[in-house]
Formats: sequence, C-alpha cells, structure tokens
Amino acid sequence: MPNKTKYIRSFRESDNTQFSLVGGKGANLGELSRLSGIRVPDGFCITTEAFQRMIAETPALNQLLHELSGLHSQAREQITKLSTEIRRRIEETPISGDIREEIAQALSRFSAQEAFAIRSSATAEDLPNASFAGQQDSFLNIRGTEAIHMHIRKCQASLFTERAISYRIQNSFDHRRVQLAVIVQQMVFPQASGILFTADPVTGNRRVSSIDAGFGLGEALVSGRVNADTYKVREGRISDKKISVKKFAVRAAAPGGTKDQELPAGQQQQQTLTDIQILELERLGRRIEAYFGHPQDIEWCLADGLFYIVQSRPITTLFPVLEAPDTANRVYASVGHQQMMTDAMLPLGLSMWQMLAARPMQAAAGRLFIDVSEMLSTEKGRQMLLNTLGQSDPLTKDALQIVIDRNFIQIQSDETN
Repeated sequence: MPNKTKYIRSFRESDNTQFSLVGGKGANLGELSRLSGIRVPDGFCITTEAFQRMIAETPALNQLLHELSGLHSQAREQITKLSTEIRRRIEETPISGDIREEIAQALSRFSAQEAFAIRSSATAEDLPNASFAGQQDSFLNIRGTEAIHMHIRKCQASLFTERAISYRIQNSFDHRRVQLAVIVQQMVFPQASGILFTADPVTGNRRVSSIDAGFGLGEALVSGRVNADTYKVREGRISDKKISVKKFAVRAAAPGGTKDQELPAGQQQQQTLTDIQILELERLGRRIEAYFGHPQDIEWCLADGLFYIVQSRPITTLFPVLEAPDTANRVYASVGHQQMMTDAMLPLGLSMWQMLAARPMQAAAGRLFIDVSEMLSTEKGRQMLLNTLGQSDPLTKDALQIVIDRNFIQIQSDETN
C-alpha cells in the first residue's frame, strides 16, 4: 500500500533505496525490520524532506550555513559561535502544522503512554567508509506529543554540534549536502544492553565477535561512564570473558528521560549475560552481518529474555581483506614496506606498480601486497622468504616467524627439499 504521507516513513516502508530520505540509520532499521527472527522495536522516520523544508523556510539559517562552509577545523572560535547560533535557530523554529499532523497520525498507532527514543539518521551516517557514530544526539524515554516535538527539533539541531561540524570538515563532507532524518522508535526498557562487533575491533579478526555488555540502558556504555563486560566468541565458542565492576546502571526515569541508579553490591561484579545468551547474541550478529555483507557494529538490548536490535552499522575501522581464490589461510607481504614506502599510494601509482610488476600484486587501503602463502608452504620457501624480507625489514621477518611458529600455513610436500 503506497504511503499517503509526505514526511513520514515507517520502518517497514524504509530500506536502503531510500537512503536520501531516511538516512543511514533509518535505512538500516528498515532492512533489519524485514529480517526474519530479528526483533526491531517499532517506529518511524521523519524524512530529510522535513529538514530541508525547515532550512528553506528559515532564511537566517541559509546565511549561517554559508558562513560555516568557509571554515577550517582549526577555526574553533568561529565554529563554536556558529554552532550555537544555528542550533538555537533550529530549536526555536516551530514544526509546521501539516508535519505535526503527520507525526500525530504516526503516533496514533501507539498507546498514549508509550515512550520513545528520538535518534538522528543523517545522510552522512552509518556509511561503509565513515560511520559518523555518536556525532548527533539521541534522546531516550521521551513521553508526550509536545516533548516528542521538542526533541525532534533538538535532534535536528544536533547536526550542528561542534563535534559534528568538525568531523564533517575533517572528512570533507559539505555541511549543506548532509541532511538529517529523525527516528522515533518505541522504547525498550532492558535488563541489559550493549554493543556487538561481528569482527574484533582491536585485532581486526573477522572470525571473532566481541560483545560489550552492561546492566540497564546502553547510554552509560556508549558514553564510557561504565566499564562493560567484554566477551569474545570465536567460531561458536566463547574464547574469552572479562567481567568488569559495574557500579551503576542507567534506567528510565518516571516522568521521562533517564537517571543513574546504583547497583546492589552483589550485582556489581555479576556477569551481565549468561553464556547461553552470549552465544545466542553472537548468532544473531552473524545473521545480520551475512544480510548486510559487511562486519557490523550492532546496538542491542535484552528485555524479558529477548534480544532487540536498535541499530546496526558497518564497522569502518577494519583493514580491508584482500580477495582470495579460496577460503584457505593466506599470508600477504607489504610491497611498500620492502621499499620503505609505508604511506598509502595514489591510484595512478598503484596501477603503475601492478602493471610493471613481475608478479601479481593486490591493492588494499592504498597499499600493495604479494601473496606469499605458497612460499610458506615449503621449508625451502620459508627460509628464502625470511632471508629476503629480513634483509630489508626485520620487523616483517619477525612477523613471518610468528606466523610460521603458529603453523598458520601448513607444510606441503617439497620434492626439491
């Protein structure tokens, strides 16, 4: 059934083809809501068209944005001044009557006592090459129509916080081209919540999932105010657990918003998730990763024994994986390190090296690599590789020796040995 509203899209009506309307987070939530077995709290998006209309109908904002576009990240004083003024203008601009009516229509599907999370969903957000995570504000446990309207404006205004402006400047994103949708999502009041990385963010190992978990809402973990439990899962088995002391949890406050609540002494050192729950969550993460086709950074919560997914975005900090002809273990040596060229190369330089090289070279993150797996599969090849690479880069030799000692590449029959 076609959508009859202009400025609202339910999650079910959102997908990755509507990125320009609902932003990165909204598009991902729309995709997740279609994935069987994944629970996503219900909600809707106020589209970027509502944001664009507000900007167009407020001439003072256009002038302020023009001034902002000429600044460099070092212009801290000017950024602070413009950030404050832009946010004030947005927060003081009333939501137009027709948009208020559409919001009321969307809210009519929920109980009048329902609480919501109000989150940003920018068109420069949750991208494969730049997540923009945490650059805009989120508001939890918002109740009542007027409070929802006020926090929608606060969320839109947070596109112009100092940190968001500086992040866009550093990543060469045009302030005028970044649009913001707003997510209004049914609140879940969890016993526990946290973050699941389907690849280890420290080591980059894509076979290891890493889970951060704490009691209550995830706000304390995301802000770094509470040390989380950390669990590692490798190929369906828990490989490591670190249980932290968790002195308090963030809970929903009765009138709205959140509050800090001290945990009982006996709970502070308690494992947040059971081993069964850890493995269940890891399996959900692998399903989501397979659906999107990339390692994911997933925000989750646990309520009444059920896991809910409130956000999923690509992990943008992992070093790219080179394409391989099979699933066997492989080792690649950096060409640049042999030439004392450790910086990334431009595309023209990469192409020239690949065209003139005597053997195939693969590119990743602006650098070239040679597959040395076959040489490591024989004793003679190993010695030759260690001697050759060791002369130009002792650190590479040491790394290769560790790979050999771990038997990462199996020795094959070597008739010439």
